[in-house]
Amino acid sequence: MNTAAKGPQVVPGADVFRVHRTTSGDPAFRDLVAELDRDLAVRDGKDHAFYATFNSLDTVQNAVVVFDGDRPVACGAFKRFAEDAVEIKRMFTLPAFRGKGIGTRTLKELEQWARELGRTRCVLETGRRQPEAIALYTDRGYATIPNYGPYVGVANSVCMEKRL
Repeated sequence: MNTAAKGPQVVPGADVFRVHRTTSGDPAFRDLVAELDRDLAVRDGKDHAFYATFNSLDTVQNAVVVFDGDRPVACGAFKRFAEDAVEIKRMFTLPAFRGKGIGTRTLKELEQWARELGRTRCVLETGRRQPEAIALYTDRGYATIPNYGPYVGVANSVCMEKRL
């Protein structure tokens, strides 16, 4: 069940930034994901092909795009992980907009949406080469858990969980 809002939503206290719930087919979301993939290709190097196999947008329906005016500047998404859980995916903020709390706003919106769908926890995988992502998730109450699924035994992977 997809409960995408019909239009942009203003995030409380967000000043000029607005959050839009959408799907993975949204062109703004896809453009930001392309930027994310370019960034990860550099960070992950030879490991990028491995991670790319788990980042298909085909299974992602719940997506969020954050706008500065009319410009999309950040995104995030989730997909079903278990009956009670979603997996946070494709979190990204354009470099020029980092440090402004946009990643936190994006993550809060995804968590709220998951709650509205009756989920009680979020899981995610990030990489040791993304220390700012690890810091964001830790600051938002995520705790490191044993690597799950395809990430078991992958030294660069960090899996995390938060109870909603």
